[in-house]
Amino acid sequence: MNETLKQQIRQRIEAYDTVVISRHIRPDGDAVGSSTGLFHILQNAYPEKRILLVDDDFSEYVGFLGDRCDEISDEDYRRALQIVVDTATLDRISNKRVGLAKELIKIDHHVDIKPYGDISWVEDQRSSVCEMIANLCFSVGWEMTREAAAALYTGLTTDSGRYRYSTNGDTLRIGAALLDVGVDTETMFARLYMEGFEVFKFKSHMYKKMKISEHGVAYFLVDRKTQEKFSLSSEEASNSVSLLSTIRDSLIWLAFIENEDKTIRVRLRSRFVPINKLAEAYGGGGHEFASGATVHSQAELKRLVADADKLLGEYKETHKGWL
Repeated sequence: MNETLKQQIRQRIEAYDTVVISRHIRPDGDAVGSSTGLFHILQNAYPEKRILLVDDDFSEYVGFLGDRCDEISDEDYRRALQIVVDTATLDRISNKRVGLAKELIKIDHHVDIKPYGDISWVEDQRSSVCEMIANLCFSVGWEMTREAAAALYTGLTTDSGRYRYSTNGDTLRIGAALLDVGVDTETMFARLYMEGFEVFKFKSHMYKKMKISEHGVAYFLVDRKTQEKFSLSSEEASNSVSLLSTIRDSLIWLAFIENEDKTIRVRLRSRFVPINKLAEAYGGGGHEFASGATVHSQAELKRLVADADKLLGEYKETHKGWL
């Protein structure tokens, strides 16, 4: 699959002395894992080249993978190859100088609604870009290092929901190949999923605040006051969407996270019901069953919930066997 594209990417990397790797704003495990994993792979494969990670954002959640951010002059940037991973649109790249690069490669697994890049490798059925980077490495014959394997396995695990979402035989085979290289899964899972006591108190608080719409959309708002009360990072607040994921009959669930500028970040999740078009209607997008959006007022929040409720009601009326 896409073997020609993979070889083109390898050839373009080999044509440049400097390669700059970037990802999306508010990076998650896949963004950090794929960018960090690719960095280690290329640094090992091409020690004579200047391989750089350049990003303006950081993730506490997967901070154990490192917080590297390299420096590069504008003059050097203009002679460089830029590779952007896990980022659907140009405006979400966590590197505002990305347009300076001589050539741009996009590697992504989101629906390609706003194509960009001189070379664009997009597979929206993949579990993660980490899966794609691992596949690229094995396909073109680069060595998979232990550091790269650890980063890629972390992102593959988080974005697939521990192999629950968008997972097929290739996902499991690539995960197995990464484990064979050597990944300390005990430490990785401890760092990913052990939580502070304040987070547990926050969860208890949000279970009391959650609401269910007429047709079963589960949702809550994590406002700034709540985030400050429980000393939550933006990532911890955003990850709270998972609290709503196992409510029977609730096939769509939403977490509204108030930002410092008073805009409200929306994390949309669903089971069986495609919600990416709904997200696009509110300035966002993403995967069929996992998307993001932004609303700018309580009134707009209520409209989104109403639209989600209508979508879910129509789905339940026209489909059987959804539990």
